[in-house]
Amino acid sequence: MVRQERAVRTRRLILEAAASVFDEYGYEGATIGEVVARAGVTRGAVYFHFASKRELAQGVVEEQFGRDEIPERQCKLQEFVDLGMVVAHLMPRDPVLSAGARLSLGQDVFGDFSGGAAPGWIQRAESVLETAGRRGELLPQVVPAETAWLVTGAWTGVQIQSQKMSGRADLERRISALYQHVMPSIAVPGVLATLDLAVDRGARVVAELAAARVAESGPTGPDGAGAAGVGPA
Repeated sequence: MVRQERAVRTRRLILEAAASVFDEYGYEGATIGEVVARAGVTRGAVYFHFASKRELAQGVVEEQFGRDEIPERQCKLQEFVDLGMVVAHLMPRDPVLSAGARLSLGQDVFGDFSGGAAPGWIQRAESVLETAGRRGELLPQVVPAETAWLVTGAWTGVQIQSQKMSGRADLERRISALYQHVMPSIAVPGVLATLDLAVDRGARVVAELAAARVAESGPTGPDGAGAAGVGPA
């Protein structure tokens, strides 16, 4: 059991290091040697978990889906918004999300990763929208699968433009504007009036999650502070 836990920690350490390397140098410029140096592990440890650079890059793309935690809401359309706003907040701060986007969206010269991250994001969004529909939150004409596809595509386009024009400095503002334009076309009026689409929505949700983790972990220090969770940078 101890060996298994150590292997899980080592794999996570390698993925974090690889993400920072891919994010900085792109796929072509990244080297296993640089990953080894940043992770502080042996080359053998990297190849134990990942047989090639391509497999390591695929691991970074897949790791994105451990970064999209959001609290469950009574209003599922708020969850839908929160998902996009949390990722918009974290992407400029989290190399795994940033590198995953760079690799899966072809932002450097590299081949396709079976559609990259998009299918996973679409599926996640569609699931939330389907629940929203069952709860009467969607306008009658809304088809969850189509809306999930279109909003994911729009989000992706906004992210690419933000990266190119401002280094993602305005990503949260741009994504907030996207939802302000989109949500009136899918939400029933009563629900639309309750939605929080503010620019700082993602930051506040991330802070909420961090506070919840501290509360769950209990006091860990002499001042009664809990263990640190993921929070806004």
